Parts: sequence; C-alpha cells; structure tokens
Amino acid sequence: MTIVTALKTRLHRRDLDAVLISQPHNRRFLSGFTPLDHGIEESAGLLLIPSKGRPFLLTDSRFELAARHEAPDFEVILYRKGLLPLLKKLFTRLSIKRCGFESHYTLHSSAEKLLSLGAKLDVELVPLSGIVEKMRLCKDKEALTKIEQAVLLNEEVFQEVYGQMRPGMTEIEVALQIETTMRLRGAERPSFDTIVAAGPNGALPHAVPTSRALKEGEPIVIDMGLILAGFCSDMTRTVVLGPPDSQTAKIIRLVRKAQLAGMAAIKAGVTGKQVDSKARAVIKEAGYGDKFGHGLGHGVGLAVHEAPGLSPRYTKKLQVGMVVTVEPGIYIEGWGGVRLENMVVVEQGGCRLLNRDTTFLDI
Repeated sequence: MTIVTALKTRLHRRDLDAVLISQPHNRRFLSGFTPLDHGIEESAGLLLIPSKGRPFLLTDSRFELAARHEAPDFEVILYRKGLLPLLKKLFTRLSIKRCGFESHYTLHSSAEKLLSLGAKLDVELVPLSGIVEKMRLCKDKEALTKIEQAVLLNEEVFQEVYGQMRPGMTEIEVALQIETTMRLRGAERPSFDTIVAAGPNGALPHAVPTSRALKEGEPIVIDMGLILAGFCSDMTRTVVLGPPDSQTAKIIRLVRKAQLAGMAAIKAGVTGKQVDSKARAVIKEAGYGDKFGHGLGHGVGLAVHEAPGLSPRYTKKLQVGMVVTVEPGIYIEGWGGVRLENMVVVEQGGCRLLNRDTTFLDI
C-alpha cells in the first residue's frame, strides 16, 4: 500500500472527499516534491488528494519543472490566476463536498478565504491536525537507512572541522566552516542553524554564534545537523581545546551518565515521560536538577523536530521505528554549558544507536 493510498483510507474513515496538504514536510512525504516555502505566507504549492482518483499537485510556474520531475504520480496543475480560482474549478469538477485542510499550518487569513470559498460552493472545509504527521511517526527501512546516512555524514563533518579548530577562532568561523563542509560533502543544507557556544555562551541552550574567540580549556557546545536525501540528523558535542579543568570534566561525565540512563530506558511501550525521568533523575541527584530545563529529546525525520518527544509532558508510548534524540544538558549562568546528543531508533526491547563516533562523549 502506498502512502497516498493509506491516506485515502484515512479520508474514507473521516467521510472526507479530499484533503489539502500545505505543510512542506507532509507535501514532500506524500509526493516527493522538495521545494520549500519562503515562509508560511508564501507557498511553493499544495497537494489536493481526493479520496478517489489521481492526486493533484497545485503550484506556480516557478516550480513547474521540479513538480513534474519529482512528483510523477501527481497531476501537476499551475494556478496562473491564483490558488482559490483553481480550487473552485477542482472542487466543482471533482464533486467535492467535504474537504479537509491542515489547520495547524494554515494562516488564519488563508483559512478565512478558504472557508468563504467553501461556503459559496456548498463545500464543507474540515480543519485537520496531524493526519499526515501520524503516518510519519514510525520510519520504514528505507527512511531509517537514509537517516542513518545523514547521522554518519554529520559525524564526518564534525570530525573534519574539529580537527581544524584552534584557540582564537570565533564561534561564527566554526559555524560557517561546519555548514560549508556539510554542503561540500553532499548535504542539501543544515537541518537547523548551527550552534557554536563557547565558555559562558554555552549556558544558552539555543545560543547564536558570535564573534567571541574560542579559548583553551573552556567547554564549547557544538549542536549541528544536516539534511541528506530529505532526512535530518541532529547531534551535539561538548568539546574542550586542551585539557579540561576538573569542573568541566565532572559535568561532562555527569551529562554522559544521564544520556546513557535515558538510552537504557528507551524501548517500545514506554512513554516519553518515563524515559525523560530516568535521565533527569541522574542530573537531579547530582544537585543540578534546576540546570536542566528542556526535554530529553525529540523525534527526527523529514523535520529535525517532530513527534514523538522525550519530556515530562509526553505521555504517549514509544513505538518500534520511531527515531529520537537523547540530549541531556546542564547550563550554568556565567560559566557555560554541556550538552551531549545522540540519535537512536526505538526497538521492541530497547533502542539502536545510530551514531558511531563516541570519541567526544567520554572523558
């Protein structure tokens, strides 16, 4: 069963004649169409998938060639006079009476126009959330292979750049070198803006690289990821140029202990909250509980942040084939931070580590 066929089955269950897909990762998942939106207010295209018959990819002339090449199973139609006039024709042509749309990725102003069109045509527009995301939760063999390849390439990029890092280089220089190396080695692009945070800047979990120079002996948090064949990787290493002092070494060992405790708890059937609690307990017992504020991890796939989650709020059970990060951290204002992050696949009795390079995890 193809993923589009599986989606049509879901439409039948909800008594829907069709669904509009606008979220870029869902669009790519279903059709293979890769162009990104330049912000939610400017779409590269939509999918109109009726419960019966061939699906449609609706786009404009900028993406016509890409659409025809990347989505051969979809009928490509250009909206030369705008999307709404084209939808009006298709709703009438296909006798659509109930059509779902992705309410979590539709601007309020766009939804109002869509609902107004539906009212004029006597078409009920049904807001949906997560209908495709649920299909992306558990990765098949092909997706897992691509994710693992992205993880390993990410490691190779890190190893290459780390070998060239020297005191005096700035955070911005290191981040730029990482992202340039990614592209030169075949990545589509970074999966998120690279984080390089040295010394006190490491206390910011989502620090933005600055012109601050790296110094010998201080912790340097490097959080990096890339996209390869559509799938993301995400990895964090905390490194020191030269020998670490006793406090840095102590905290790195503690964070690593918490990471291992979290990984040991992962298996199908446990909740994200249960996994998070195992790693969090290690840090809390050592007296740093208030220095670990974020969740232990998140899902990774076509998006670098997707379900499931490993956090105190995620009470759903993990399933075989889910891919998650395990990334505990300790952040101390005025001193810096330590975060270590690996990616694993959930299996029946445990998890499988996707990362191979552990050189910078144990000191």
